[in-house]
Amino acid sequence: MAKEKEHMNLAFIGHVDHGKSTLVGHLLLQSGIIAEQQLAKGEDKFRFVMDKLQEERERGVTIDLAHARFDTPKYEFTIVDCPGHRDFVKNMITGASQADAAVLVVAADDGVMPQTKEHVFLARTLGIGQLIISINKLDLVKYDEEKFNQLKEDVSALIKTVGYDPSKIDFIPMSAFVGDNITKASENTPWYKGPVFTQSLDKLSAPEKPTDLPLRVPVQDVYSITGVGTVPVGRVETGIMKRGDEVIFEPPGVGGEVKSIEMHHEMLEMAEPGDNIGFNVRGVGKNDIRRGDVAGHTDTPPTVAKEFTAQIVVLQHPGAITVGYTPVFHCHTAQVACTFMELQKKMDPATGEVKEENPDFLKTGDAAVVKLKPTKPMVIERIKDIPHMGRFAIRDMAQTVAAGMCIDLVPAK
Repeated sequence: MAKEKEHMNLAFIGHVDHGKSTLVGHLLLQSGIIAEQQLAKGEDKFRFVMDKLQEERERGVTIDLAHARFDTPKYEFTIVDCPGHRDFVKNMITGASQADAAVLVVAADDGVMPQTKEHVFLARTLGIGQLIISINKLDLVKYDEEKFNQLKEDVSALIKTVGYDPSKIDFIPMSAFVGDNITKASENTPWYKGPVFTQSLDKLSAPEKPTDLPLRVPVQDVYSITGVGTVPVGRVETGIMKRGDEVIFEPPGVGGEVKSIEMHHEMLEMAEPGDNIGFNVRGVGKNDIRRGDVAGHTDTPPTVAKEFTAQIVVLQHPGAITVGYTPVFHCHTAQVACTFMELQKKMDPATGEVKEENPDFLKTGDAAVVKLKPTKPMVIERIKDIPHMGRFAIRDMAQTVAAGMCIDLVPAK
């Protein structure tokens, strides 16, 4: 049996109308995932591959995250098509937070735009370590090598400001519409000697399975199963769980020995990151634990925060965020209201530099460092300790108002 290919999540980011959907469409076409007859006719033929919603066609913008799969010789990719449109940055946040790498699309005729900067900063904030740069729409500038080199310099300067190293990143001249340099070298760019897009994808490194980090299993649901007892279900984010391990659930502080682990109705001796498991713990009953609790080993238990410091980006808020504001934080599977105790500093979202100490309020578009206090016990980890457990979205008024990550905390115990 052939070894399963490693899997990667790939986000497409960049300014609105710079050709992300077209690039994704042509990539899927050239990879044989979709057939020519599935395409619409004319100028917009690729865009509709990803834009399945009627509303999107009417508005002509990519709204939601469309997921598509394709293979390169080395990896199996899932595409997270991140919209470039301003209202939809929240989808970009939820999409990019699952991405192992991002493709930044910059149109040759427009160059670096405000959203190009914002997306680069967000990609960094959300922990995307690997980038590929597509300098797109080169057909509109007659495949001019000088124009390409100029843009390469502009984009290099931009990504350097947030800590990416341009010398380790591929810059590929492309026309997503024509199909240049996607899966094979284009005759339109004889001056370009680097890898084509799919070759670049295969140069990415697969994410390490975080097996060496402490065990963290956020609980999604709790079931009572006849003959087994109480079975919490969740995805192993980090570490390894083995049958016979001593585990504890936080915040409730209950625990015991792992009696059984199952996945897809098969019994397992051990589970590792990415596994969606059900497990039974001796002495833990249905009413002891609930969604949002987190299981870990008793010697490295999940951290319950009394308060925490976070770096956040305000995505959309009709008014101003001030001290005392208490929206709901979505962190792993937990939903807990947290109060803004201090607004410590406002940052420049394009560079991450401090713009203002102790601001009075935060509004849409601001990036900031804030101190927060959960209204009830909640598990969260420092992003540098366990990155998978340190990110969150802030929701209020039925929308995502901000996203961020925990940079420090005061443990409750």
